[in-house]
Amino acid sequence: MNRRPTLLAALTLTAAAALTLSACGSDDSSAAKDNDKIAGADTGSEASASPTASDPASAGRPKIDLPSDLSYTFEWPKTGDKDKDAILADGEQSIKAVDLAIVNQNALDKAYLYYYEGEAAASTEKFVRNYVDHKAAITGAYRFYAPQVAVAKDGTASLSYCEDQGKAYVKDLKTNKAKKTEVTAKSYVIYHTSLEKNDKGVWVIRKMVSQSGSSKCQP
Repeated sequence: MNRRPTLLAALTLTAAAALTLSACGSDDSSAAKDNDKIAGADTGSEASASPTASDPASAGRPKIDLPSDLSYTFEWPKTGDKDKDAILADGEQSIKAVDLAIVNQNALDKAYLYYYEGEAAASTEKFVRNYVDHKAAITGAYRFYAPQVAVAKDGTASLSYCEDQGKAYVKDLKTNKAKKTEVTAKSYVIYHTSLEKNDKGVWVIRKMVSQSGSSKCQP
């Protein structure tokens, strides 16, 4: 899974490319390309409420406290549909949970394991471990936008969205310095996730694919 797919070869890659390494899936997945239709999504003006804003203790969701040098903007409008809004809310927390694992330098951090299962969990563990092995973390600002949510009759769901990593960077923990680079087309990434509601009522991610440099996510 790749939420920031090409980051850490040796902390020498550009931050824009680097920060495409963070969640699950492969960069050039044909599935991602076939479903790469986010550009026309209506982002709306109302940001979605996070789970903590509505019910922080619901289903025992983990508390996610991130350092002040990380900031997030979710341009995810509420849909008015109970399931779709729950997917958006859990999706937001799942993104932050992976970043918390990087901050904690823990490839088996409990917060992300709450939101990722199966293939997605295994890929996330490898992804976070890469940061840990390279003594690297993340810093800066992330923006997520143009979500598309669908719920199937069999109880599964899909969530696709864009990420702007133009102001997000890799940080070398040995020097505590960020590797800042200019924004390129690869700073914009599209994600396609497959989810299921577990027995706690949480929408967990089972699979994720991504494509950096997606034309559908360019400004």
